[in-house]
Amino acid sequence: MSKPSRHLSRQAAVQALYQWQLTGQPPGEIEHHFISDHDLKGVDVEYFHELVREVPLHQHELDDHILPNLDRGINDVDPVERAILRMGAYELEFHLEIPYRVVINEAVELAKTFGAEHGHKYVNAILDKVAAKLRAAEITHKVS
Repeated sequence: MSKPSRHLSRQAAVQALYQWQLTGQPPGEIEHHFISDHDLKGVDVEYFHELVREVPLHQHELDDHILPNLDRGINDVDPVERAILRMGAYELEFHLEIPYRVVINEAVELAKTFGAEHGHKYVNAILDKVAAKLRAAEITHKVS
């Protein structure tokens, strides 16, 4: 049996977080419907669960990391890219075991898959700045 994929978890979570942002439904309700309506074969369901529950729970804190780096208001960012930015900021802050470059690369790939044509460049630029603040020690250590 193959190891559950966090990449697939992130793909599913972005879709669920997008729905949460647009509908305002409780994350648990969205998660329940998402699990019953989608084939989550190969998905790390526990990680999907964590992202769908914890990103909304920490929304204001995550937005505080993202906002200083935006050229517009958070609600003016494309909803798909907003979901990806929030999820990336969450991983940068709460999952120090995941290298910052992996977090950013995953977010860029999600933006290429689900976002606007050049949205991945925007996501990359914003999360680079968030990582510089949240993962300064890790980034400095990699450079030296």
